[in-house]
Formats: sequence, C-alpha cells, structure tokens
Amino acid sequence: MKDKNIEDPERSTVSRRQLVKYAGLGATLVAASPMVTGTPAWADDDDRQHGKPSDSRGRVWRAGDHHVHSEYSGSFDTKTNPPKFTKGGDAVYPIVTNAIMAKYFGLTWAMCTDHGGPTHSKVNLEQAYPDLLRSRVMVPEVLQFWGMEFDAPALDHHTLMIPHHADEAQQLFELESRFAKLDPFPADPGRDTEAKMVEFLKAARGMPRQPLVIAHHASRSATGLGVYGQDTPREFRNGNNAAPEIYVGFEGAPGHQAAPLNGGARGSYGSHPTYGGFDQMTARVGGLWDSLLGEGRRWWITATSDSHVHWTRGGSDFWPGEYSKTHVLARQDYADIMDGLRNGRIWVGTGDLITSLDLTLSNQGSDAAMGETLTVNRRNRTDVDIEIKFRPLDGKNGNDERPEVRRVDLIVGKVTGVSSNLDADTNPTTKVVARFGPRDWRKQGKDYVIRYTLRDVDGDLYARVRGTSTDEAEPLADGKESPWDDLWFYSNPVFVELR
Repeated sequence: MKDKNIEDPERSTVSRRQLVKYAGLGATLVAASPMVTGTPAWADDDDRQHGKPSDSRGRVWRAGDHHVHSEYSGSFDTKTNPPKFTKGGDAVYPIVTNAIMAKYFGLTWAMCTDHGGPTHSKVNLEQAYPDLLRSRVMVPEVLQFWGMEFDAPALDHHTLMIPHHADEAQQLFELESRFAKLDPFPADPGRDTEAKMVEFLKAARGMPRQPLVIAHHASRSATGLGVYGQDTPREFRNGNNAAPEIYVGFEGAPGHQAAPLNGGARGSYGSHPTYGGFDQMTARVGGLWDSLLGEGRRWWITATSDSHVHWTRGGSDFWPGEYSKTHVLARQDYADIMDGLRNGRIWVGTGDLITSLDLTLSNQGSDAAMGETLTVNRRNRTDVDIEIKFRPLDGKNGNDERPEVRRVDLIVGKVTGVSSNLDADTNPTTKVVARFGPRDWRKQGKDYVIRYTLRDVDGDLYARVRGTSTDEAEPLADGKESPWDDLWFYSNPVFVELR
C-alpha cells in the first residue's frame, strides 16, 4: 500500500523557545518589509490543480488548521458611523506570524479565520486580504486559505472556507456582507435566524466555486451532556440537508486547548467540559456524531487551534499545529485539500501522538478508506476485513516529549437511514467492538498494523477508530490537567453498503 505519511517540513535552526518568544515581534517586522517577488499569490489554483479530484496520485497526509485568528480579529467603535475598526482587539498576531508558526510546527496548509462585526466585510476586503497576499509570498510552504470565522445566523461560529481563485476576496465579501449576522450597521435582527442560515447555505451551493462550512466549538455553549446551546442537532441536519456538499462537519477537538496551563477550562468550555480534549458531540460513543453517521450523512470532524494569544503570553492557545492537527489526504494544492476536507479524507490528532493513520475496509478484492464507501454483495462472502495502520512520532512533540499509544479502539455503528426526529442525538447501535493494545499490533517498517474482521455483515454500517495515550476506557470529562497528558486521535468513518 502506498505510504501516505508526510514528513514534517524542516524546522528552523532557531530553538522552539526562542521562536515562541520572538515570533510576534519578528513576524511583524517581516510583514512591514516590502513584498518580495515570487509566484503570484492570486494565481487560480482551481484551474491549475495537479490532477482531477478523483485522481489520487501525489496524495499524502498533510497537516493543517482551518481555524486561526490574526490581529484582524479586532474591535469596533460603534459610536461612529461607519464603525471604526481597531486591529488586535481580540487576537494579536499578524497573519504572517501565524503562517511562520504553522510552518515551524509542521503544517502545510492553514486558514485565516477572523471574527466578523459591523461592516467587517469591508475590513476583510480592504485590509486583511492584502496582508494575506503578502503572507502567501513570504511563507509559500504553507498554503494559506482565505475565509473567516463566519458569524452564522442563529448559530455559533463556523469556518467559511473560500476556494483559492482570482476572485476569492470578492466571493467572501459577497457572502459576509449578505449573510453574516453581525455585518449590518445598524444591526439587523432578521439576520439572526435559522431561515437566514439556510438561505446562506443555498446561496453558497449555487456558486460556481463552492465554499466549505464547518461548525466551530459546537458544544461550547452546552450546559450539560446532551443539553445543547447555540448549536443543535436539528440545525445541523437542516443545514446539511440544504447543502450537503458545503456544510460537512464540526470541530471534533475545539481550539483553546492550552487554557488549563493558565488555569482555564480546556477548549474554554466553561459550562460543560470537553472529554479528552474533544467535544461531547464527538467523544460520546453513540452520541450526536454517531447519530448523524447512522443516517448515512457524510459528516466529518476536524481539530483546530483557534489561536488568538499564545498561552506563554497569558492566552489560552497553542500555535497552529503545536498541539492539534487536521490531517488531509491530498496533494499540496488548494483545490485538492478542499476536496479532501469536503469528502472526509481526514483524521485528527493532538500532541503528535501519531503522524499517520490509515483505516481500510475490504471485501472480495475491493477496498475503501476514510470518507469512502465499500460496497458488499450480500450474495457473496460478507465478511469485512479491517486494517488499521498508524505511525508513531519519530522524535519529540511540541512539549519536548515522545508520546506513546497505549490503546486503539475500533468503533462500529449501523446505518439505518434518515431519522424522522431532527433532534435525535444518539445511535444505540454504535459500539466499541474491539480494543487493541501494544501486543495486538505488529510492526511494518515505521508503522504499526492491526487487523480485524467483521463477520457476516448483514446491513449497512460504518467503522471509525480512535486511539489514546491514556488508560481511560472512555475519555473522561476534562478538568485542569495538562493537555499534554491526555492525547487522542480519531479517524473519520469508512462506510459499508450491502447490495
């Protein structure tokens, strides 16, 4: 099988401690210098991508982060008309600083996702976007997507990722100015409705170049297990129904993971905690994520930094890639990375517990990987063979440690069709069908391999895996423990259809 692992880009000779200490100052000076020559940052990657989306050649696991804030997450003085924008009101780093740090911590793609606000669409267009263009030229090793942390009507924040093309700035301006709930000045209550969110998704679906929408910190406003806040199962289903190829998932592991290092709640989940650093919607076996997958929805999870201010400067954040990574199986071009995110070729991890993960299901000479569907003929042998292959970290992570995988779990649930209950948040068929420890996997080159067979499959299902550095059978509710002591990885699912 082709090696899908990608080695981290070569790190700078400057020490990690020095880079963390001086990144803000140094990158600000770099950003103030004249723009250097190079490949035009506005080149249309949709038109010059290497191969079609169905072409798997050149694809390897590429780590990235689609939720990163810059100094353009600022503040607005609404005493003036139009409101006056001031940089650095919430997040403090220049766009190029984030790109430099993303590169240092092994990311090959990232996305600038700044907060909206009154008339923020013009700030994005006229101030932030030119800085993004400069950053793309100065740090070409990191593909830097354009978009925002969309203030979604009736919901909490979402990634709005724009395809990379010549008119990307105008495309974001159109969507933000028309649909972001905070953009109008004076405020317009009509913007903050679920109907407006659906209208936004349908408008995005009708665009020649379709964006991506992924929910952020989906349970941060939840007050209990299964007691949801701003984001609800019903809203996820309605949005996914309106634009299934655009509204494709939520953060499995939210950002702000460094908050306990300064006495805060992990993920900044102040009302109900994360579990092993993961949102309850993902971490609970048989919970909301499994409920959506059990309907056959192609609904994926990611992991992000939500970087605003680094924890060493009093914030609650790690740098992009320092702790959380979203790995996408793709070529190093914008279009194929978006295609991987859109179609679930994704696994996520924290603390660099592993650097590569493959989940393959096979039957009678056919196979399928994450995001794909294996078709099984019920008239033939219906056993499904499963291979889990992962690669441990060869070196040390961002905490100067070499973490070890203590257990890998195989999770399987039935696909029973669309539920009539839009509020459903459980899938009682989903179970951990097998747990594997170090004695259960064998070494194969730099990887470890686990094999398992599902016998006599009699209906549609999906399989996913997770692993941990802990001894917890299920991830426990997080307290103030160091996030480095509680590491997990999760795959996205592979589906099986019986025909």
